[in-house]
Amino acid sequence: MSSSSHNLSVLFADVVGSTRLYERLGDTNAFQAISTCLAEIERATKANKGRVVKTIGDEIMAVFPCAEDAMNAACEMQLHVDKLPQVSGIKLAIRIGFHHGPLLHEDNDFFGDAVNIAARMAGLSKGQQIITNSETASMLPLQLKQSTRPLYEVSVKGKSEPIRLIEVIWHIADQDLTMMPTLGHSSEPSSGTRLRLVHGSHEMILDAGLPSVVLGRDVNSDLVITDPLVSRAHCSIERRQDKFVLADKSSNGTYVTFVGEEEFVLRREETLLRGLGRISFGHPYGVGGDEFVGFEVMGRTASSSAKQ
Repeated sequence: MSSSSHNLSVLFADVVGSTRLYERLGDTNAFQAISTCLAEIERATKANKGRVVKTIGDEIMAVFPCAEDAMNAACEMQLHVDKLPQVSGIKLAIRIGFHHGPLLHEDNDFFGDAVNIAARMAGLSKGQQIITNSETASMLPLQLKQSTRPLYEVSVKGKSEPIRLIEVIWHIADQDLTMMPTLGHSSEPSSGTRLRLVHGSHEMILDAGLPSVVLGRDVNSDLVITDPLVSRAHCSIERRQDKFVLADKSSNGTYVTFVGEEEFVLRREETLLRGLGRISFGHPYGVGGDEFVGFEVMGRTASSSAKQ
């Protein structure tokens, strides 16, 4: 038994909500749906100089020569899975994390700190999200760096310093993966992208003329939310180029649901709004009150998003 050391990018990708798929679809159909997602992940891996190390249930571990290859593969994986048809009304989705660093190669498997960090990145990712860290992002070409954005810091076991998370922005409508190097310099006008917010009988449109709003209990908020668990300035929505980013600033969290997907919570975090969905404040929807804000992304960004 021999071992060797390599500097590689490790990527973990897994299917979101696999337990729910088995409950809703039954064993045979759920297994087929998950297998379809894993096949797309494997195809994107091989197309970007990577190789699949192993498959564990609904998760694949892969390695790539560099961070650039890993990021391109991750974006391609998301694009391919995003185009898959819904299965019995459920939209299939994957989450991805990757990290570049030294690995120990032994018996066709890889071990080491970089593997643990990559797994942690994947664990922190949500459906249709790609997460890496500032160390790995610093290795990317400038053009690809422009398609990333910083999130927040997390503590990782075995690390004395926190790690800064970086999100890869891959969800660009009508863009072929071969155009990834120019994502930060789209020549298409973004003025047509809008976000429609509905709160009770009140409707608001975010666009180039109104690029940001604050939602909260304060009477001076752009959208006033009256639930007692809501913070004064609970969250904000900001238009960044042709995308809309929801940022939680609250004590009790902001709960987000995309149509066809499970609800998740933001706690001092951000997420990219897409398609149709619902925002709840301070507690999950239907728990302690039904006050919410519905949203719809309209324009180029909406065209490939999840729809009802």
